[in-house]
Amino acid sequence: MTFSNTLISWYLENKRDLPWRKTDNPYLIWLSEIMLQQTRIAQGTPYFLSFVSNFPTVFDLANANEEQVLKLWQGLGYYSRARNLHKTAQFVATELSGKFPDNYNDLLKLKGVGEYTAAAIASFSYNEVVPVVDGNVFRVLSRYFDVETDIAAASAKKEFAALAFELMPKDNPAIFNQAIMEFGALQCVPKSPNCGVCVFNSSCAALQKKKVDQLPVKSKKLKVRNRFFNYLVVSDDDENTIIQKRTAKGIWHNLYEFPLIETDAPEDFDFISKTIQDSFFKNNPLISVEEDSEKNIVHKLSHQHLHIQFWKVRVAGIIENGIDAVTLKTFPFPIVIHNFIEKDFLS
Repeated sequence: MTFSNTLISWYLENKRDLPWRKTDNPYLIWLSEIMLQQTRIAQGTPYFLSFVSNFPTVFDLANANEEQVLKLWQGLGYYSRARNLHKTAQFVATELSGKFPDNYNDLLKLKGVGEYTAAAIASFSYNEVVPVVDGNVFRVLSRYFDVETDIAAASAKKEFAALAFELMPKDNPAIFNQAIMEFGALQCVPKSPNCGVCVFNSSCAALQKKKVDQLPVKSKKLKVRNRFFNYLVVSDDDENTIIQKRTAKGIWHNLYEFPLIETDAPEDFDFISKTIQDSFFKNNPLISVEEDSEKNIVHKLSHQHLHIQFWKVRVAGIIENGIDAVTLKTFPFPIVIHNFIEKDFLS
């Protein structure tokens, strides 16, 4: 148990003061775990505090409308997390009388809760002896024990979970799970860890074999897809604009955006102007089309890069279903559109 004892001692001396570590309330732990998936703690913490302030209980979150939830989530990305969060809150509130399942297997049945999140809630809220396995855990264990298993392989999680379970003190699994994740986040970091001050520098197999930068092994990701979004920022005689809701499945589902021309490659002024004249705002004569001064924005997601260009379009008359700038800012948008509205709308 030397590894575990050393790890936990390090954690007690070095752990960060994080709000979700001060509670065993499964609602708050679930909320933090969903928010921190694919999100840095520094970015996620203000969102967590905002959600807790607006929705202090699972009933408050369940009773909110989806647009309220998406608006508060705006900027965190991976918006399916927010939609699943809302649906799960409604399920827990109505079907489970507000009580989260108290074990790993039942937690797994909740929408949006995978193996990692279920393990985190089960151990942190109920002290169930179940290991968490995230990127930090893969990295720490693969380096310390020189495990060369490809962590992208389907069998990797089971192998690393078994190793973590073997190491875990069965009387306090929660602190071990917290400790190994924190160690990976603060000390055994992905690039250029400071092994000279590491508490494991005399026993880490990767350090002894000069393999720290080679572990964990991870096969290359799938090729990133490029998409080209041309947003039409319309302004009519009343300085109103128009937006639409993305109802199709995929990125930004149920968020709002300006009218969109998606193309297979970057397009020029002539193409955009002709497409607008042929297909948009037929009841309002086109006065001008202007490419926004800020050139192409590349918004990088994990599986695709969005090349975004805003076009300011002025039309004559009053546009149907137009909204003013104040109303516009109440809708939930992808962060790249939100930032444009805050900085440039109707300027």
